[in-house]
Amino acid sequence: MEALIQSGLVQLGQAQAVPLEAPALLARYGKLLVEKNQVMNLTAITDPQDVATLHMLDCAALLNCAGFAGKSLIDVGTGAGFPGLPLKILVPSLETTLLDSLNKRVDWLNETIDALGLEEAQAIHGRAEEAAREPDLRERFDFAAARAVADLRLLCELCLPFVKTGGRFLAMKGTDCGQELNAALPAIQILGASVERIFDYQIPHTNVTHRVILIQKTAPTPEKYPRRWAKIQKSPL
Repeated sequence: MEALIQSGLVQLGQAQAVPLEAPALLARYGKLLVEKNQVMNLTAITDPQDVATLHMLDCAALLNCAGFAGKSLIDVGTGAGFPGLPLKILVPSLETTLLDSLNKRVDWLNETIDALGLEEAQAIHGRAEEAAREPDLRERFDFAAARAVADLRLLCELCLPFVKTGGRFLAMKGTDCGQELNAALPAIQILGASVERIFDYQIPHTNVTHRVILIQKTAPTPEKYPRRWAKIQKSPL
């Protein structure tokens, strides 16, 4: 797994930019993930090669679309820690918060952060629509990221309130999301943001192409957002 990750970082043009120990740490994280997955549902991807490519290198590709050094990031609905934890390993100066609604996942993530010796990284328990109203989290981060399958209109309402003006929301999507993005444009504007650019990339050692939609925060999000989850689902912006 480590050699595959190292080779993938070379293909991404990032091998010289990341710490020497990063491939080994990513491989160790992958092994911890696969081991824990035997007793807790964390990922459907368990083959070591697929963990290296479809998880670790998929997240590493984000290094080519934004500069994370010395910044802060919240990973909303982080699940098993993607993309926040690989980004933290690859950019140690990135202050990283992993947000998830399931306590046992949060506990495992904090154990993994400790096992990997990472500093200025934490997993916290909470629902995004509630956490975004907490004063110490709202509009505090340079970046919010989500690798969730939810509709972009919903993701924007959940994620943009965490982002400070001038920051960015990185929505990880498939390349077939054009219609979804068009439908989300009014919501993006209402929430105080605009689409900066679209970044497509092929995951090294695969034929898989993914897309990141970079959404820049241009003004504070109105206080009434995010709404309650039931309202967000029932009446997307």
